[in-house]
Amino acid sequence: MTLNLYDTMARAKRPFIPRDPKRVTMYVCGPTVYNYAHIGNARPVVAFDVLFRLLRHTYGADAVIYAANVTDVDDKINRKAAEEGVDISVITDRYLDIYNADMSVLGALRPTHQPRATQTMDAIIAMIGRLVRNNAAYAAEGHVLFNTQAYADYGKLSGHPMEDMIAGARVDVAPYKQHPADFVLWKPSKENEPVWDSPWGPGRPGWHIECSAMIEQALGLPIDIHGGGIDLLFPHHENEMAQGLCAGHEHAQDAEYARYWMHNGFLNMGAEKMSKSVGNVALVHQLIDQAPGEALRWALLVGQYRAPLDWTDDLIEQSKKALDRLYGALRRSSEVKAEATGPSVAFLE
Repeated sequence: MTLNLYDTMARAKRPFIPRDPKRVTMYVCGPTVYNYAHIGNARPVVAFDVLFRLLRHTYGADAVIYAANVTDVDDKINRKAAEEGVDISVITDRYLDIYNADMSVLGALRPTHQPRATQTMDAIIAMIGRLVRNNAAYAAEGHVLFNTQAYADYGKLSGHPMEDMIAGARVDVAPYKQHPADFVLWKPSKENEPVWDSPWGPGRPGWHIECSAMIEQALGLPIDIHGGGIDLLFPHHENEMAQGLCAGHEHAQDAEYARYWMHNGFLNMGAEKMSKSVGNVALVHQLIDQAPGEALRWALLVGQYRAPLDWTDDLIEQSKKALDRLYGALRRSSEVKAEATGPSVAFLE
């Protein structure tokens, strides 16, 4: 059986052909661990867990390497740590443990690798250094920024012209930028924030460079499948691919970063995208008290994974009933005694 995957880059379904069937690689953007995960955060976890299981079944469990990162340095994490008067590791360790426990209840296998940004700092700084040497990044006023003009294919993944991307990204206006679309790779830390030494001064990395460095370190390039929510397509995945290629290839536009890009649709609360900043969230650890984890998993999988899904109480109840019917059928079938039959005469002959 041929496995066909919808590739965001190609805008079409394509037969899945791994670079090496003995080492199939997949990366999915993981959590920023500063609070409880909501059910929208769980949709990519469950969707790509299904694919992870299918790949393991097809190529063998030892042949599939799945990495999902952990963002454990971030403005929200810093604020939470400051509010509690603790080191950021206290916050990130707490909520990563809760996150992993919640995803386990939803039936998701643990990724092969779960790299953390703070444990990949040497690789992040080294990648930024390569970008500067390749003239794909520049230092300015304590910052290092990616030079979007150095990558001719910038915008190829999301399919938007530069003008639309600049408007949609709500880019920061800064006098030290050479182009409005240029984005931060390294920035100075504020007072009492976590800080690391670098050739460009003390500071911490931007969000996009973290994933590029973790992919390269954990899996190597190119990877077979890169997954995540559709909200990450731009700017995160666009930036991630641009800097990841420019750091390692003189002719980046001719190189391959991920053979297949896959994105799941939004999970909506009513008519709105579920978001902690808006406050319209359903937290996984609370939902587990209302319904079994497998019913929540079923609810996340009832719709086509690329389409938006409305999360409602009715959806949860329908999922519980569907599972009850399934288990009822399995229970009844186990009570049916199979008739004993001998081999046919034709078989014996």
